[in-house]
Amino acid sequence: MDVQRKGNVTQNGSVRGSDMLCTLAETGECDFSKLMERPRPLNMERKRSLDERSLNELSIALSPHLSSRNAENSSHFTDPFGYFLSPDRRSGYNTPRPENGFETHPMVAEAWEALRRSLVYFRGEPVGTIAALDNSEENLNYDQVFVRDFFPSALAFLMNGESEIVKNFILKTLRLQSWEKKIDRFQLGEGVMPASFKVLHDPVRNNETLIADFGESAIGRVAPVDSGFWWIILLRAYTKSTGDTSLAERSECQKGMRLILSLCLSEGFDTFPTLLCADGCCMIDRRMGVYGYPMEIQALFFMALRCALLLLKQDVEGKEFVERIVKRLHALTYHMRGYFWIDLKQLNDIYRYKTEEYSHTAVNKFNVIPDSLPEWLFDFMPTRGGYFVGNVSPARMDFRWFCLGNCIAILSSLATPEQSTAIMDLIESRWEELVGEMPLKVCYPAIENHEWRIVTGCDPKNTRWSYHNGGSWPVLLWLLTAACIKTGRPLIARRAIELAEARLLKDSWPEYYDGKLGCYIGKQARKFQTWSIAGYLVAKMMLEDPSHIGMISLEEDRQTKPAMRRSNSWTF
Repeated sequence: MDVQRKGNVTQNGSVRGSDMLCTLAETGECDFSKLMERPRPLNMERKRSLDERSLNELSIALSPHLSSRNAENSSHFTDPFGYFLSPDRRSGYNTPRPENGFETHPMVAEAWEALRRSLVYFRGEPVGTIAALDNSEENLNYDQVFVRDFFPSALAFLMNGESEIVKNFILKTLRLQSWEKKIDRFQLGEGVMPASFKVLHDPVRNNETLIADFGESAIGRVAPVDSGFWWIILLRAYTKSTGDTSLAERSECQKGMRLILSLCLSEGFDTFPTLLCADGCCMIDRRMGVYGYPMEIQALFFMALRCALLLLKQDVEGKEFVERIVKRLHALTYHMRGYFWIDLKQLNDIYRYKTEEYSHTAVNKFNVIPDSLPEWLFDFMPTRGGYFVGNVSPARMDFRWFCLGNCIAILSSLATPEQSTAIMDLIESRWEELVGEMPLKVCYPAIENHEWRIVTGCDPKNTRWSYHNGGSWPVLLWLLTAACIKTGRPLIARRAIELAEARLLKDSWPEYYDGKLGCYIGKQARKFQTWSIAGYLVAKMMLEDPSHIGMISLEEDRQTKPAMRRSNSWTF
């Protein structure tokens, strides 16, 4: 059945219920009471964090309609975000002109058509979108459905009232999780989610099968650590958007979450609450020096843990995981906010660090050598602003800026309200470096010369200011827009979207752009890259109706906020 036709049925026939997500309040670990305050008018240009106000305050740009509430579905699943989610509505090219005066750009229609062309069907049902529809290049694995790549596509369909494809995707990937996973003679953990899958057509037998890749075909043979996190976050987004809790409550979905969490919460030799990872285990899927404790994985880990708390049933097995998650969140919050954060004051503190400290009172706990501070950092760091560094491990801090991790930190409330404001201040202050002519730098700065040879192994695809080495990725537009809306800075998002609109359609939706300012289509970039298309659509729809951010935003849990004893210079 055509997914668009299904979306119409949903739009006209379904009634949204309140989001029925099990709250942390039931465990005594958090307080969401502030989220239930009635909405107050908001000046959208104020720079306060969303934590200080309800998303309802974004009513200056919202449709006046609020989601209907279904009392029958309000058992143990309650979620303050369900209070202000808009009903199923379409935000695509067939949507009536919004009442807030937001003008739909002509390329929105082109984007929807391109997105629908990328749909993948399995036995007559849509189950995802392929990575790219570029017939001018060899397919490689771009004809597969990637878990991380599908996420913005899923958000676009959910925002457009077309939830069936998202449900199908969630269930199909869940089924793939149960497969036996081997790389050479080594068996992967039971909870590992696939990096991607494809539909194999057999014209002789007239049937279709799914073929999954758990890393055994990937460059470097690295399993995707982020796939399971994206899956949990998407399950929560689906539940939030549709009000349908029956999917998350299914025994197979509950088991799938527990299997993913078992991999992450297992005890070992680590002395840190962060996850130890190999290079190439996330969006940056090639050797780029992100081994260790990459910020992107830690932010996704944090958000997945918080989403799982809202989705897990309060049965015997669920309660056991809730206790483990809450304990881990306390430690992870303290660790990330204290040791990964850098601003001008913290930079000055590191610059003056003593080394070889041996005691519980050591200030330089990771024995970071001040001489390892890169020269570019002193010019890059603004007076007002800060960010989470790329990696922290013994005697090593990767001071590069990574966009995805910092945006997820804002959306998940891993960042405090003050830190979220500081991140947005940094983006504004360093607009040319981080945004340039095409949003948005996946990381900054690029590594080059001898360092490039050592870190990447002379990777010809990750040359300076290209691909993952300082390339500009349009897909990140949706993350920037969501972060802007949550922090009350929509003009930043609008400015970035206008930059993208000047090039994306004309350039046939490239995967990434090259150059210090992102002026050039990437030398190996695929055209009609699906998540470039979906990222643009999601950014446009969120700016049109900011209540959509409820799918992917979590408020700060003030009772799990640790007392900070390190740099507090993000408080202005």
